Amino acid sequence: MKKAFVTKEMIEEITKTYPTPFHIYDEKGIRENAKALKEAFAWNKGYKEFFAVKATPNPFLINILRDYGCGTDCSSKTELMLSHAMGIPGNDIMFSSNDTPAEEFAYAAKLGATINLDDITHIDFLEKTIGYIPETISCRYNPGGYFAIANSIMDNPGDAKYGFTTEQMFEGFKILKEKGAKNFGIHAFLASNTVTNDYYPTLARQLFELAVKLKEEVGVHIGFINLSGGIGIPYKPEDQANDIRLIGEGVHKAFDEVLVPAGMGDVAIYTELGRFMMAPYGHLVTKAIHEKHTHKEYIGVDACAVNLMRPAMYGAYHHITVLGKEDRPCDHKYDVVGSLCENNDKFAIDRMLPEIEIGDYIAIHDTGAHGFAMGYNYNGKLKSAELLLKEDGNVELIRRAETPADYFATFDCFDIYKKMIEES
Repeated sequence: MKKAFVTKEMIEEITKTYPTPFHIYDEKGIRENAKALKEAFAWNKGYKEFFAVKATPNPFLINILRDYGCGTDCSSKTELMLSHAMGIPGNDIMFSSNDTPAEEFAYAAKLGATINLDDITHIDFLEKTIGYIPETISCRYNPGGYFAIANSIMDNPGDAKYGFTTEQMFEGFKILKEKGAKNFGIHAFLASNTVTNDYYPTLARQLFELAVKLKEEVGVHIGFINLSGGIGIPYKPEDQANDIRLIGEGVHKAFDEVLVPAGMGDVAIYTELGRFMMAPYGHLVTKAIHEKHTHKEYIGVDACAVNLMRPAMYGAYHHITVLGKEDRPCDHKYDVVGSLCENNDKFAIDRMLPEIEIGDYIAIHDTGAHGFAMGYNYNGKLKSAELLLKEDGNVELIRRAETPADYFATFDCFDIYKKMIEES
């Protein structure tokens, strides 16, 4: 059974200062998980986790990960700017983007970030943009077809818009070498949110074998292999969580069997985890404000898809705890809905829950990654606050809630903005 890291009593106290809805994060859980990841890959001298900023772009949370040696994986200029503003050095920043504007390549190069190219045509584009090819460069690999573990198909890279083909990797590395690149990296993301300890070891072995061939046939130095993200979390109570230490051991075994005999025991292993690092340690806390009895039983809450887009966008499952009723039977069937003028604005459909009464607080689980980050302002809805439950039990505001003034700020060339500011 999934258990919330907050209680009804805690939320009642917190809402005296910060009204619902809000995202709240568990510092203790984040730290324990980051420590476990670091230990799982301690066997690799050059190991580094580059946290996927896109998952949870909050400097307070990223700084917690920095305590465990993590860098940042950025996919846009704004994420690069955030990393730079936090004082993160270029060698701790990985820039993995696609369909990249020239100004973003230029800014990444200015910061000294490691650029991970998504397409062979980007070699010339990058050179024309910044005037040179960096000595350290990475390329994203997509073998196409289906990615399978044993007899289970995990994902379909052949339909993904990302990465070089196998042939393009060899051609691209040759071109980059001729243009002055000296230290090469290989990057791949072939399956999303995998709940199996075999994903990373299987992917690693495939990339290690490719690295050996590239070294032997092209004569390049492979400095690092980036396993990217893809390690998932158990969103449903019946799902089995990944064991990061077993995953690390599996990658180590493949490393010793493939790279070490090829004289490549100095290759650094990188990861770019987002969901695994943060998702389980975030809740969206919301309050039941309406109930509706029509063709179905509905509970309306004060959060909506603006606060958590995944259920509306993907039909994704997020577990729900009715705080204070954890021990009561789940004998009522509800659709738990928000207030957007969209019928897919539902956090749960036909979900069996304890009886919910107006005023009950609800914790929606696993929102620590791709939760607040995917928020938007449709219907003029405003993004919520983000709070940090600190290890000592205190709560810190780490991002304030948006106000109407924020929403209207981009209308500053119109008189309406001034009027709205005055009225708000």
